[in-house]
Amino acid sequence: MTLDTAWVRAQFPAFDEPSLQGQAFFENAGGSYTCKPVIDRLFRFYTQRKVQPYGPYAASMLGGTEMDEARTRMAAILGVEGDELSFGPSTTQNTYVLAQAFGQMLQPGEAIIVTNQDHEANTGPWRRLAERGIEIREWRIDPETGALNPDDLENLLDENVRLVCFPHCSNVVGQVNPVVEITALAHAAGAFVCVDGVSYAPHGFADIGALGPDIYLFSAYKTFGPHQGLMVIRRALGMLLPNQGHVFNGDSLYKRFTPAGPDHAQVAACAGMADYIDAFYAHHVGGDTGPAARAAAVHDMMRAQETTLLQPLLDAVKARNSVRLIGPPQAEGRAPTVALALNRPGAEVAAELAKHGIMAGGGDFYAGRALTAMGVDAARGVLRLSFTHYTSKAEVDQLLGALDAVL
Repeated sequence: MTLDTAWVRAQFPAFDEPSLQGQAFFENAGGSYTCKPVIDRLFRFYTQRKVQPYGPYAASMLGGTEMDEARTRMAAILGVEGDELSFGPSTTQNTYVLAQAFGQMLQPGEAIIVTNQDHEANTGPWRRLAERGIEIREWRIDPETGALNPDDLENLLDENVRLVCFPHCSNVVGQVNPVVEITALAHAAGAFVCVDGVSYAPHGFADIGALGPDIYLFSAYKTFGPHQGLMVIRRALGMLLPNQGHVFNGDSLYKRFTPAGPDHAQVAACAGMADYIDAFYAHHVGGDTGPAARAAAVHDMMRAQETTLLQPLLDAVKARNSVRLIGPPQAEGRAPTVALALNRPGAEVAAELAKHGIMAGGGDFYAGRALTAMGVDAARGVLRLSFTHYTSKAEVDQLLGALDAVL
C-alpha cells in the first residue's frame, strides 16, 4: 500500500509550526518530531493528573491507569509481556543500570562481547566492567564497509561468554544487522543477548518477541515520543539479575532496573505512540487484528516509504569523489541514516546546509570507535543526514539541491 504522506504529516504539529516552515528536518537520528497524541497526553497529564499516581483519589487513579496503559500497550506492540517492559530516563541510563547488574552477577574471567560499531551508550558501560575482572572481547567491523560479520562473532564465542551486545542498526553505518541470526549464535553458545535498538526503532517498532534477544533498548524521543528510555528484559534474565531498584520493588520485574522514580507524565504520554500506530493502521489498512500485527504492518509501510526516498540520496552522494559514503550504497537493508566523510568537518558543512533550510548535524555522534576503525578522523567527524517515514519527497529534493550548492 502507498503511504499517505499528507495524513502522516498532519499527525505531527511541527509541520504546521510557522517558525519551521521551509526548514527540512534531516537530523531525525538525533531525535524525531513528536506526534500529536503524545503531546495531547502529556498536556493532559500535566494539567489534570499531576499528582502522585496510584493513590485512592480520582486524579491519582487516572494517572496510574495511564502509566499502566502505556506499558501494557507498548509491550503488546513489541511482542512481549507487560512487565517485561521498563521505562527509564534514557537508554544510556538504562544500559548503565544493566551493566551494574551484570557486574554483580558475573565472575572474574567471564566474558562480555561488545562491538566497535556501537554508539558509546551500548559499549562504554560494558567495557567499564573490565575494572571488575570481566573479560571484554571486541567484535570488530569491516574497516571498509563498517559491517559486522557473524562469522567473526562465532570465533569470539566460547563457554566463558555470558553476554553479547550489539546494535540493531548503527547510528553512522546505517546497515541493519541480522538480529535473529546473531541472537541464535549467542544463545547456542549459552550467552544472553543485548540489542541497542535506538537507531532502528524510529523506522518501525520491532517484534522483540520474534527477534529473540533477552534485552532490547530504545529511546522514545526518537520514536515520536517523550524523552524516556524503553527497555525490554525478558523474564528469565530479569529475575536472574540482581535487583537494582528499591529493596521493596525486588519482586516487580518492571521496577527492578529503574532505581530512580519514573517521570510519571512522560511514561503516561508514551501511550500516545501506541495511539499513533493504531491510527496509522486504521487509516492505511483497517480491519481487526492484534497490536503486534498492526505494528508490523505499519513498520513495513514506514520502511517501504523510507527505502523509496533513500535511494536517490545514496545515488547522489556515492557518485561524488570528494565524499565517502559510510555504509552500504543500497537502500534495501539499511536505515535512512546517511553519514558522509568529507575533507572538512561535518559540523561545518551542516552549518552551511542550514543556510539552505536543511537541518542536519555533524560530528562523531558518539560513534568514535566505529569511525576510527573505518579510517575516519573522529575529530573531524561526518555529516549525518537522517530522516523517517514522515519526510516528503519535496524535502529530499530540497536536500539534494542544497548538497549540490554546498559540496
